[in-house]
Amino acid sequence: MARSRREFLSGTAVGIAGMVAAEGISAEAATSDAGVPSSAPPGAPPAFGTAPPVGPTVGASTFTEAEKLMQVQYTPAERAQAASNWSKTMAPLYESRVGPRKVALEPTLAPASTWDPLLPGLVAGPARDRFVRSKGAASPLPAKDEDIAFAPVTALSRWIESRALTSERLTRIYLERLQRFDSKLRCVITLTPDLALEQARRADAEIAAGKYRGPLHGIPWGAKDLVDTAGIATTYGAEPFRNRVPTVDAVTVDRLHRAGAVLVAKLSLGALALNDIWFGGETKNPWLLEEGSSGSSAGPGAATAAGCVGFSLGSETGGSIISPSMRCGITGLRPTYGRVPRTGAMTLCWSLDKLGPMTRGVEDALLVVRALSGPDAGDVASVPSRLDFDANAPVKGLRVGYFPGWMEKAPATEVDRAALETLKQLGLTPVEVRLPDWPYGSLSVILFAEAAAAFEELTLSHGVDALKMQVADAWPNLFRQARFLSAVDMVQADRLRRKVAQEMARVMGEVDLLLVPSLQEDMLTISNFTGHPSLTLRTGFVEVGQARSDWAPDPARPLPTFSPKRRVPHGVTLIGRLFDEGTLGRVGIALERASGVAGERPPGF
Repeated sequence: MARSRREFLSGTAVGIAGMVAAEGISAEAATSDAGVPSSAPPGAPPAFGTAPPVGPTVGASTFTEAEKLMQVQYTPAERAQAASNWSKTMAPLYESRVGPRKVALEPTLAPASTWDPLLPGLVAGPARDRFVRSKGAASPLPAKDEDIAFAPVTALSRWIESRALTSERLTRIYLERLQRFDSKLRCVITLTPDLALEQARRADAEIAAGKYRGPLHGIPWGAKDLVDTAGIATTYGAEPFRNRVPTVDAVTVDRLHRAGAVLVAKLSLGALALNDIWFGGETKNPWLLEEGSSGSSAGPGAATAAGCVGFSLGSETGGSIISPSMRCGITGLRPTYGRVPRTGAMTLCWSLDKLGPMTRGVEDALLVVRALSGPDAGDVASVPSRLDFDANAPVKGLRVGYFPGWMEKAPATEVDRAALETLKQLGLTPVEVRLPDWPYGSLSVILFAEAAAAFEELTLSHGVDALKMQVADAWPNLFRQARFLSAVDMVQADRLRRKVAQEMARVMGEVDLLLVPSLQEDMLTISNFTGHPSLTLRTGFVEVGQARSDWAPDPARPLPTFSPKRRVPHGVTLIGRLFDEGTLGRVGIALERASGVAGERPPGF
């Protein structure tokens, strides 16, 4: 009886000894139930290359062409040998996907290996839990709804707690603004007025009865439409999922509900968390409507900047909180990998995805991340963590690291250099730091491989063909290309990741935080792969003569140009030690106050 491919796989662990023992046995020999050729003597171990042939025929020319994709080179003899038994050694390894005993891998199933940003022997994070809000009583409630809408959560929460403002009134303000401005911004996928008003009335009743849940109680918010909401469509911004309605809330959504926050909208994201174009169009930057808001947390960036929500929840895999926060002039906090559980959120990359708040002020972001923190059994990468934050604590004497070369050239601007000078004036000690000149972009083998695995079924079933964007740098093509990434290179990239993490541990041992140009490509890659937290905040303005885009240049879609140039917000990014968001928060607050530009609003909103 011939072995199935699954039976063959179960015998491959014997390894090299098995190959040696089987040397000289015909490849065509029949196999026994035990998984060894029937002509072999009793006690012979199973061997590689003795399974029945499966899959399409391959020849030396197949390897000649494949070598171009893998950037390796074999000799003619090596190609011929590889082709001679591919169908018996390597092709059977695909049984789980194409064999008679296929195995369904549920979307919620995470890989067995998980990324741990804490290297062996490294202790990170504060020794205590502490959260101290900024001092001062609430300012008088503004007379105009517009002024209320643009207020930070720090102010909104004081007004609601003191009952100077009801949650229902605030919720109606934001619902009206979302309806009025969405035709300009294209930031709303699903408005949730019934749920929002129900939650707002409940919040008002609880507060009136003396049951105040905390600073987020009664505050309207918007969720990037990749976190599940029970009974409400969660579409991932992608055509194949437009009618997807989950039955259970994501853990982050549940935690915000428990904090008393009011969900007013599911906000747009670039389809499957890439850039800013979704099935409803391109989400726009409130400061410059001729360009997209950047992605993939496009809707949270636009809605928060335009005063259409109190705060929003975004996500980042490789820049999706930082980039729209930068372009839309808001604050984005990307927490340490593992701090905020992703249970119930769309998976793009298991070892990279992070959920975090997008707000109009630094302290707001800390208020939100406090409510989101803590492990959940549904996310194997989530861990217990502490948050030590005091909005009133001094920053003098802290060491801020910076990379001299990065600060002197694009994408750094005068705003970035001025922010470093401001921190010096606030009493922080600047420290020059350096990282090796390594090919950090090679780490993206991991990103593309994980993303292609997460959406393998959608790709192979041609579901990705329904996505609006079919250009070369969009997911459909990238998912297909990623099938040809080498598994060996995936492991090598994973080893490089650890080496990079060791270098970041060294750098962060020299300073308390880093200041970097927000869109510096190497640091976007490094900090996302090592899992360090980041805080992006507006610190000034620049002028642009052309609209900006997340997409590769396309002559068929020229970007608008401006004469005179347009004034748009610009900000910097602070990178913190692992699980030390509290230090990022207090330095960010000091920098925000000293910069004096956080209160300016986009014209027309």
